[in-house]
Amino acid sequence: MRLRVRQLIPMIVGIALSAAHAASPPLGVDDARHLLSRTSFAATPAATESYARLTREQALDRLLATTRQQATTPPPAWTSAPFESLRRFRTASGEERQALQRQRREEGLELRAWWLDEMRRTPSPLTEKMALFWHNHFVSSDQKVRSPQLMYRQNALLRRHALGNFGTLLHEIARDPAMVIYLDNASNRKGQPNENFAREVMELFTLGEGHYSEPDIKEAARAFTGWGIEPDRGEFVFRTALHDEGYKNVLGRGGYMNGDDVLNVLLAQPRTAELIVEKLWREFVSPAPDPAEVRRIARIFRDSGYEIKAALRALFTSDAFYAPQYRAALIKSPVELIVGTLRQFDFATGQMLPFAFSAAQLGQNLFAPPNVKGWPGGEAWINSTTLLARKQLLERLFREEDPRPVAAAMENERPTGSGMIDNGRERLLRALADVRFDSTQWFAQLKSLDGEAVQRAVLAAAPGNPIPADVRGLQALRLLTQDPVYQLK
Repeated sequence: MRLRVRQLIPMIVGIALSAAHAASPPLGVDDARHLLSRTSFAATPAATESYARLTREQALDRLLATTRQQATTPPPAWTSAPFESLRRFRTASGEERQALQRQRREEGLELRAWWLDEMRRTPSPLTEKMALFWHNHFVSSDQKVRSPQLMYRQNALLRRHALGNFGTLLHEIARDPAMVIYLDNASNRKGQPNENFAREVMELFTLGEGHYSEPDIKEAARAFTGWGIEPDRGEFVFRTALHDEGYKNVLGRGGYMNGDDVLNVLLAQPRTAELIVEKLWREFVSPAPDPAEVRRIARIFRDSGYEIKAALRALFTSDAFYAPQYRAALIKSPVELIVGTLRQFDFATGQMLPFAFSAAQLGQNLFAPPNVKGWPGGEAWINSTTLLARKQLLERLFREEDPRPVAAAMENERPTGSGMIDNGRERLLRALADVRFDSTQWFAQLKSLDGEAVQRAVLAAAPGNPIPADVRGLQALRLLTQDPVYQLK
């Protein structure tokens, strides 16, 4: 009898969950659009209609079931070439160094364009949104790492664990060669500890300011001594002779700890789960986290063993996520604006290089955050210069379906500096000439072409400047994408 009861438990739980899902109301168009605009770069009319019939729980089941661990877009060929030794630049002649610098800049541009293309085309935009989220949490920059191959490997790591286990991701990112270089852990050795990584792993990756002490940093730095890079292969290496094997005390825990032990101590702190949930809240809900909701979701996150999907499920099924006051409460990042527009309106694109330039011009140069804290986001995305540039980009995309005027206008605004280089007029114009918007095909998805129907498909809230009643179709669309609310999600 006892065995039969145990066998019945999964069935009873399944029936109860099915009944709960059945009792929940469907999302409806507005909630479905809200969910997709926050989790998928853009809420296309077809996806919105499909998700509108699902409950919150069913919608999350569908979103999480489609996540991936690998990109679908083939990366640049050089990513799989033999690794270029980190020693090469130091031993090169002056001319060779210049050639290497040009090569690295070119590869860096290709890498940016490739990632934007993956965001544009992926069947799992939530995966790419989370990879971008972790890129701005576990920050590193190709300007210091100086190896596009290592930056690509880190990007693949972030995608692989984007919706996996945070503890596993933390341990792996600590060993990631690009991170080891960026936070100077390669120079951390017994007797001369470098505290940079130990400080940032506490302040930025896990606990946040005010939840550790300077002695904690010093002790943790000793635990990470001996961690380094094998320069000819670009792989992590632990050098036993450079490791401080002495007794350490970190956050009240004592022992003969190594780096992994310290990471486990940090994961054992309730504050770590709260920090990650706060950042997820700012990314997906509103600029000001709700303390009670953060604690509730953080408990679920910790109890799951730091499964990222558990935190996202709790967040995206909460009443707070769907609260009216949080609609149109977040400003789209440059990447979200660009990728979201391309996905929302199903633009045909060739190379994504022009949009890599545009994202950098608007303040988000992929693989090159401004500092170790990453892009601050929020209102920092918008100023008089970037707002004008955002609106000009959208105006040109929707001005007309012949791409030549768009190409000519955008070609004159290529940014320089910050890792961006002049790739030549011909190359950029060829790429821009492939950008097309088929308005007839897009409007065919809508049940009506009146201004209100177009508005509901495009904006997260009512427009700041109402559309005149006699304006329809493409004219209405142009006005809506110029409206301030289009900059919000």
